[in-house]
Amino acid sequence: MNIDIEEIVRIAVDAGREILKIYNDGEEDIQSWQKADKSPLTAADMAAHNLIMERLLKAYPAIPVISEESASLPYEERKNYEYCWMVDPLDGTKEFINRNGDFTVNIALIEKNKPVAGVIFVPVTGASYYAVEGKGAYSLKGNYREKLKAPPFYMDEKGLKIVGSRSHMNDETHKYLSQFKDAQLVAKGSSLKFMMIAEGEAHLYPRIAPTMEWDTAAAQAILEESGGHVIDFEFSKPLVYNKENLLNPHFVALGNHIRND
Repeated sequence: MNIDIEEIVRIAVDAGREILKIYNDGEEDIQSWQKADKSPLTAADMAAHNLIMERLLKAYPAIPVISEESASLPYEERKNYEYCWMVDPLDGTKEFINRNGDFTVNIALIEKNKPVAGVIFVPVTGASYYAVEGKGAYSLKGNYREKLKAPPFYMDEKGLKIVGSRSHMNDETHKYLSQFKDAQLVAKGSSLKFMMIAEGEAHLYPRIAPTMEWDTAAAQAILEESGGHVIDFEFSKPLVYNKENLLNPHFVALGNHIRND
């Protein structure tokens, strides 16, 4: 499937502009509602969702869209998809509500359970990240385009930079971190945790807490093209997508990890 990745970047950027209209509207508190899964929802989530759905379906009418804010599609229908989009219109809604800037727009193309293209846009900074399988991963900041290449590292190195969630740290994560020597923990929100690894600003990101497929698909596509990996804790296999249950297993995102064996 040939897609115009620059067009997907433009869609993400325009969705980000819709988000910023609400982020910068001057209201002291951002209004939110609680969804059935207890996660927050804002008008910005829905504005971005509506724009992305309209633009993707217009540009690629044959490719169905799975979005965090869509009605749940039955697996009997989804399981036959050769391709689909996996979209998080506003990844990091809690960060958005807290106005700390750590939120993104995520759009991924899935081919037979694997993310083969991804776009992440950061509305507050204007930075874009994108990748297509076999064509490398890139960041675009202003007019500066840079190829992303996660630097090599060993797991037993001292002082590894480990990125963690601002909102979802727990005892299991702290226990996992205790195995590393003089690790430096860096807090970050949304899919920006993956991008820190792809840019060489961190080495790994353990996630021992719930995430959904739309939270990770675009980031996995970009990180893998930069030389990194996203693997589940139990089987050490890459995460797969468009499963019957769209909940991810616990996982670790790694940069260019060199094995000692």
